[in-house]
Amino acid sequence: MGRIELRGLSFKAYHGYYDEERQRGNQFEVDVLLELDFSGAATDDDLAKTVDYQDIYRIVEAHMKRPSYLLEHVVDKILYEIRDKFPIVSSAEVRVYKLNPPIGGPCKAAIVSNSFSR
Repeated sequence: MGRIELRGLSFKAYHGYYDEERQRGNQFEVDVLLELDFSGAATDDDLAKTVDYQDIYRIVEAHMKRPSYLLEHVVDKILYEIRDKFPIVSSAEVRVYKLNPPIGGPCKAAIVSNSFSR
């Protein structure tokens, strides 16, 4: 088993329960951690035998562009699209960070994560 990690994917997005969050937007970061057998790709130097980072980025980007009330919803949409599109992935974790969330006091980030294993 190998691991591929995309960390700190950065987006301005309009996720949030409150109207102000949905109108003004906020900065978000996303981490995607994948476990898969990429030994064929390593041996053969063949992208078709692993997961293309650009494909993962496009999935994340598409879901970050669609406003949602809850980060839990965003995380699940990203995670399950990865699961459905890439059967080579044996497990994955997705983390979404809302930077400086409007909670009434100092907070670097609110983080929601979920994972799956086959």
